[in-house]
Amino acid sequence: MTQIILGENEGIESALRRFKREVSKAGIFPDMRKNRHFETPLQKRKRKAVAKHKQRKRGFRS
Repeated sequence: MTQIILGENEGIESALRRFKREVSKAGIFPDMRKNRHFETPLQKRKRKAVAKHKQRKRGFRS
């Protein structure tokens, strides 16, 4: 869990900026998006197949 400690005379904007930086460093957002909704095994296989197809298609265009 990411946490920051406010310094004396530190504004909320700078504390929020530090918090966002720590969250992005920890990789919390991708994990949160991945676990937002339950995904059946069939949906997971389909999503991975589509991603693989897109990646393969992108690889041929050099």
